Amino acid sequence: MIKKTLQIKGMHCASCASIITNKVSTLRGVNTINVNFATEKANISFDDAVVSIDQMNNGIEKLGYTFIDEIKEDKVKDLLAIKSKMQFVLPISLLVFFLMLWDIGAKLFYLIPNLPLPMSTLNIISMIFASIILFWIGQPFLQGVVRFVKYRVANMDTLIGIGTLVAYLYSMSITLFPTIRTILKLPETTYFDVTIVVIGFVILGKYLEARSKLRTGEAIEKLLDLQAKTALLWRNDREVEIPINEVKIGDILIVKPGSKIPVDGIIIEGFSSIDESMITGESIPVDKKIGNFVIGATINKQGNFKFKATKIGSDTMLAQIIKMVEDAQGSKAPIQAVADKISSVFVPTVLLIALSSLILWLSVGVYALGFSNALSYGIISFVGVLIIACPCALGLATPTAIIVGVGKGAENGILIRDAEALEKLSHIDTVVFDKTGTITKGEPEVTDIISLDNSFIEVDILRMSASIEKLSEHPLANAIVIKAEEQKINLEKVENFQSLEGIGVEGTINNKYITIHKPLHDDLKINKIKELQEQGKTVVIVEIDKKQIGIIALSDTIKEESKDAIAKLHERNIKVIMLTGDNHLAANYISKLTGIDVVIAEVLPQEKALKIKELQDSGAVVLMVGDGINDAPSLVQADVGIAMSTGTDVAIESAGMTLLGGDISKITKAIKLSKMTMKGIKQNLFWAFIFNIIGIPLAAGLFFPLFGWSLNPVFAGLAMAFSSVFVVSNSLRIKTKKL
Repeated sequence: MIKKTLQIKGMHCASCASIITNKVSTLRGVNTINVNFATEKANISFDDAVVSIDQMNNGIEKLGYTFIDEIKEDKVKDLLAIKSKMQFVLPISLLVFFLMLWDIGAKLFYLIPNLPLPMSTLNIISMIFASIILFWIGQPFLQGVVRFVKYRVANMDTLIGIGTLVAYLYSMSITLFPTIRTILKLPETTYFDVTIVVIGFVILGKYLEARSKLRTGEAIEKLLDLQAKTALLWRNDREVEIPINEVKIGDILIVKPGSKIPVDGIIIEGFSSIDESMITGESIPVDKKIGNFVIGATINKQGNFKFKATKIGSDTMLAQIIKMVEDAQGSKAPIQAVADKISSVFVPTVLLIALSSLILWLSVGVYALGFSNALSYGIISFVGVLIIACPCALGLATPTAIIVGVGKGAENGILIRDAEALEKLSHIDTVVFDKTGTITKGEPEVTDIISLDNSFIEVDILRMSASIEKLSEHPLANAIVIKAEEQKINLEKVENFQSLEGIGVEGTINNKYITIHKPLHDDLKINKIKELQEQGKTVVIVEIDKKQIGIIALSDTIKEESKDAIAKLHERNIKVIMLTGDNHLAANYISKLTGIDVVIAEVLPQEKALKIKELQDSGAVVLMVGDGINDAPSLVQADVGIAMSTGTDVAIESAGMTLLGGDISKITKAIKLSKMTMKGIKQNLFWAFIFNIIGIPLAAGLFFPLFGWSLNPVFAGLAMAFSSVFVVSNSLRIKTKKL
């Protein structure tokens, strides 16, 4: 058995995944197949001695699908093709939709004038455009009808194809052959506008979906770009630059300041301060020495060192993160999937009702009305059923509400990637925050300056420390210098500066020997140092001539809006959890200041995604909020991921939403927006179905024997158009709501 992940071309809806799964799983030699609609990929386990990819394609190509190697250029070409079609059809659809509204208004209100063009002229123009749009833009929908007839598989393309084709053929018949209309006593009304408008809005939805899926793939590409392209190999007492894919386990590699670490390994010589923020999310670099583990793609900030490669290729931590992002991207069916799920039943049911009505009119109606009248009523009923069942309102129900909701979100600094995120957000009951860059600012700042000697005040301690640290490359040094600049302190001239590996820095100011170092074993007995460290702060000690004169504490500080944002989530009975790679002391201190319910600290990226899954398995609907590369797996594992716009590109690309300015107070607004939008969508879908439930029996003539009621295709078209107007108007109400 071998396992392969293949890209699928031709997927349009959730039912497509079911069709492919059912077809391929029946092939001899196929063990398992898992089709992912969101990523348009299939994970297949099969015996290649029994069945091949070509044989699988032979089974699904006739249904409109193909397994291909994933090539991004093909996706881009497909997106551009859909875009060009959308740009052609959408302006025409909007114009026709406007004319439909005008015509409806003229029929209902005498103050509204009739259309300025004669109906005969308008019919010819509409016929030309409908022909182009149906047979060019609507080709996939027509293919859906053919596949339905030949192979009895139906999706939304089938539904759209039947409705638009019947409307078109009926309209063509009475336009080109008016004698047929006269003989059969059919009304003059045509339905070219139905063909144009339905296809136009559906193509718009397909374009937005394709663009969203392409962007999802960019997250993986950005993760891949993080990897070093080359490595410095130590061989025969000299440095040799080699491609990253030539590194072998056990190789001795050299890393210089500012360079990316090529693979995972163990330091065997030297010392360094390494920026591991891409893994831990923490802004403060980690000091490393002989025997410590280093991670590929992290950045060496200070010092040269040698290390032995222990993990390469797909075994590195970065590769595992990439794999986790790919695995976590799943099909989280949006509410539009409701329409997809019923399409396989709805299509044959509507056809059966339409055919049944025609047969009943011709068989039973002949005795009461005569053949001519029965035939006229039968054709009118047949066409009326299919016209009123045309999924215009159904097609508009979700996209119009989403377009309005997304626009309102953008106005409020909430960027929404897709409808899936918006839907899921309305159901969340648990919010999981990353700490650094999300609840906190993500940059180390000086929080405390404490004098240990009455001869020196805080300004003296800061002046001497900043003067020395200005010459250091260590990232914490920059925070001390910035603090001095904020207080407009003039720095002193430093002589004999030296960096003490693993300890700190030293230098001479005015013939005084000054040392700034991290606490040593005996220093930890000082109560103030212990107190500061319990708050999760990083502490350095300042000495003059080996006498301790002060302490400087640094920490990542809380964003001003964090406490209020968490309080508002509690008002909505939402549980708040902090999931961080930082230590327990720092995490617990932050939680006390902000009111967070649960703290899960010292967690690596692999564990972050697993923790999210554990919450989901326990029944929680989880929103993950983060900003770092390390958050990418958990952002896509969560039901909804929200990234800070101040964070990394990978986090933003992996999330369903992005908050501009990194302002987490917008989370409650996003939740409210999602609830409003989903309420609008549900109302739209309800009324779209109600129009069909009421209109189809009426159009079929069910009430004619009892009350003499029937639905002429003219009114079927009006009802269909009114349902669309109702849906659009209901969606627009979202714009008037306050977040």
